[in-house]
Amino acid sequence: MSVLIQSQVLRLFLAASMLFSVWAPATQAQVTAFRQAVAEAAARDDDLAAFYRAREFQGIWSDSRDKGRRNALMAAFEEAGNHGLPAGRYNPDALMAQIRAAQTPAEQGRMEVELSRLFMQYARDIQTGILRPSAVVEQIVREVPYRSRLGTLQAFAQSNPAGFLRSLPPSSPEYTRLMREKMRLEQMLGNGGWGPSVSGGKLALGASGQRVVDLRNRLIAMGFLERTATQTFDASIQAGVQRFQQAHGLSVDGEAGAETLRQINIPMASRLQSIIVAMERERWINRPRGTRHIWVNLTDFTAAIVDNDRVTFSTRSVVGANQSDRQSPEFSDVMEFMVINPSWYVPRSIVTKEYLPMLQANPNAVRQLDVTDSKGRVVSRSAINFRNFNEKTFPYSMRQGPSEGNALGLVKFIFPNKHNIYLHDTPSKSLFGREVRAFSHGCIRLNDPFDFAYALLAKQTADPQGFFQSRLQKGAETRVNLDAPVPVHIGYRTAFTNVTGSLQFRRDVYGRDGRIWNALAREGVAVRAVQG
Repeated sequence: MSVLIQSQVLRLFLAASMLFSVWAPATQAQVTAFRQAVAEAAARDDDLAAFYRAREFQGIWSDSRDKGRRNALMAAFEEAGNHGLPAGRYNPDALMAQIRAAQTPAEQGRMEVELSRLFMQYARDIQTGILRPSAVVEQIVREVPYRSRLGTLQAFAQSNPAGFLRSLPPSSPEYTRLMREKMRLEQMLGNGGWGPSVSGGKLALGASGQRVVDLRNRLIAMGFLERTATQTFDASIQAGVQRFQQAHGLSVDGEAGAETLRQINIPMASRLQSIIVAMERERWINRPRGTRHIWVNLTDFTAAIVDNDRVTFSTRSVVGANQSDRQSPEFSDVMEFMVINPSWYVPRSIVTKEYLPMLQANPNAVRQLDVTDSKGRVVSRSAINFRNFNEKTFPYSMRQGPSEGNALGLVKFIFPNKHNIYLHDTPSKSLFGREVRAFSHGCIRLNDPFDFAYALLAKQTADPQGFFQSRLQKGAETRVNLDAPVPVHIGYRTAFTNVTGSLQFRRDVYGRDGRIWNALAREGVAVRAVQG
């Protein structure tokens, strides 16, 4: 024990001894040993030390009157695996054995503090996640709403134990639906899963044989096809394939091609990993999202307006390319305004890394962009020798004025943030027809930006389309504030549900969920197969 901890223990214990000097000699010795052990064990943690000091080193777990609190904690630990937490970290059988083995007052004092430590760990894990997201994936820059460890323990000590523990997990409907699907698949996995995978190449209308039977059986097991005895790829199997494709973000053509078969053959255990990761991600965002909010799912390439947990508007999106400096980050902020007929102020990273080399080769390159000085004044290109500068020394900026060819299109939606990320229109419409749409420098491009604007403006004007178009037709850059700012959440979910509870899966476009799963596995999280 360090000298600092020794001095803390001595100070705390002397204070406790003075408080309990009125106890009878035999009782005093037992109480003193218990509380000295509590002081020693708690001194290693500032929050525990503060909690027990305020209680005069009395326990909350160790008295016979605390049996209900202990039982409630053990019951919560028993359910830890259902939440995708490390079951070995919260093993009620092992803990009960340790509690029974703690016979002396000193052993009971140490066990008292250990239970409080485990409670605080459990509360943190189940409320706001096991992992620190940015330590696993640096592009996850959201602010996790961590609760005070001390405040949580203090509140618990004064609350109904079972009710308090039930209130700790996220209360969002999505978390509840994900956990229900997790437990359903765990039971299916214990009973054999989805059956054999489908071998070979493409299957389409008219095909027959064992591979079609395997496809049929797997679609039935997955819930995309009603029971049928057909051995031919008929209209019913085609419809089942289409339902599968819809639920997995694939092109809905009704043919079991290479990518569709690859997705069909992903093992159930891998799908369970995605659900567990999604539950961990839900804990990272464990605060109200907003009665109305904007939800961007990077893996789904969509941006949606959500009202009372129901999507009221959705549009396809293009997200950041899968390159380290272009991936879209994950964070939450608040949309405050839109800009109609925006200018594009080119980010410096694009100016210096992409456009400067082009200008050095040809000063007339990217003619649609103005070169501007530090005061925003346009500088003639003929007055600049671009070869005299590099990425660090280039003193100019670049800007594109309002136009239909503007890189931002005709409207952008701003939620001021240090990452310089926003939602916007684009003149490049062809990319929205792609199945995987990761092409931008990080911002989110919208396929239906005008309709998106109308949906937002409908809350503050009787004629949102007329209001928007009247300003658009003027051609001048115009800022329109939102009367009620709207929370924006840029998320990344390879597993999610809709309001009906239907389970959806998407590809891990940036490989982030794979890294998160590996980190969770290192913490002891595992996929379970439940018999029954």
